[in-house]
Amino acid sequence: QVQLVEFGGGLVQAGGSLSLSCAASGRTFSLYNMAWFRQAPGKEREFVAAISWRGDSTYYEDSVKGRFTISRDNAKNTVYLQMNSLKPEDTAVYYCYVPSFGSWGQGMQVTVST
Repeated sequence: QVQLVEFGGGLVQAGGSLSLSCAASGRTFSLYNMAWFRQAPGKEREFVAAISWRGDSTYYEDSVKGRFTISRDNAKNTVYLQMNSLKPEDTAVYYCYVPSFGSWGQGMQVTVST
């Protein structure tokens, strides 16, 4: 199993930036692909971004391409999500995820005001 603890999030005006981080423990973090998902009120959880175990491949949902950046620091067992040019429709609870174990972080609220 992998335990995930998220940090960051909060309230920001449209056009602003926020950063999320997710610290992993319990397994060799560097061996596993990582991902971020989000869930807006009344909507299903959706994919946001993913990164390969070495960090050399990244994938993004179309609406966040060019605005969000996923990265990782395997020495710190941490994955990051830098969110720029935020829009009100980015408002959601954001979760980090390890596909290999089906492990989820506790979720962090991101609220973008107009």
